[in-house]
Amino acid sequence: MNSKFQETIKYVSEKAKNLPSIAVVLGSGLGDFAQLLKDPIVIPTAEIPHYPISTVQGHAGRIILGTLENKGRQSAQLIVFQGRVHLYESNDVQKVVYPIRVAAALGAKQLIVTNAAGGINRLFDAGTLMFISDYINLTGENPLIGSADIKYTINIRTNPPLTPALLKKAKSIAQQLGIATKEGVYCWTKGPTYESAAEIRMMATLGADAVGMSTVPEIIFAHHSGMEILGISCITNMATGISPTKLSHNEVTETANRVKNDFTRLVSEIIFEM
Repeated sequence: MNSKFQETIKYVSEKAKNLPSIAVVLGSGLGDFAQLLKDPIVIPTAEIPHYPISTVQGHAGRIILGTLENKGRQSAQLIVFQGRVHLYESNDVQKVVYPIRVAAALGAKQLIVTNAAGGINRLFDAGTLMFISDYINLTGENPLIGSADIKYTINIRTNPPLTPALLKKAKSIAQQLGIATKEGVYCWTKGPTYESAAEIRMMATLGADAVGMSTVPEIIFAHHSGMEILGISCITNMATGISPTKLSHNEVTETANRVKNDFTRLVSEIIFEM
């Protein structure tokens, strides 16, 4: 652990009353979930030494520590990242996974990572919640490349990066809540532009159900760190060549806002059961 990262961890841990066991990364337009935390400790990321700053609309740039409470139930300690840094903002994949490094160093053993994504599967609609069963990395980037502290093991190479037991539990919870969900493959592209119609056709041929500009590096690094992982995409728009309208970030945030009640109910109940 280098000295700059040590300064980051020292700052966050001194603010925390209790160290977290579950980390949650909130994607574009999904930040309202953080308002559910009871007696939250809110840390603006701009105040944290050496922490990367998000510049994208819909990403607040805050770390929130606390628990969920409902009808006598209390969750494990959470660290919630309200906003993320994308690769297209920094062109530095280590900045992208910095929050995951922080969560792991503080002791988090489980991760829920969420995003806003474009729909490729034509059976999806804008507003669909999709559990991520697997991913495709089209960027050529990997947060484990060139890191001096990476120790490759057979376990890291062979185990599925997304935890099957968490996925099974999450699907069961969604069914109990009466929240319709899908399951599919998430494709990671670098951005910052939306994909072309030809690229979407290629991704569909490769088996992708949704596409976005985040999440996969976080999954890779969290898996390397030994964390259990659940991924959820909110399909906020249908992709180029499928959507009849011009794509825009406003559409992303508007759709996320429309489904936020189902999203927060689902994620909250999953956390209570983790």
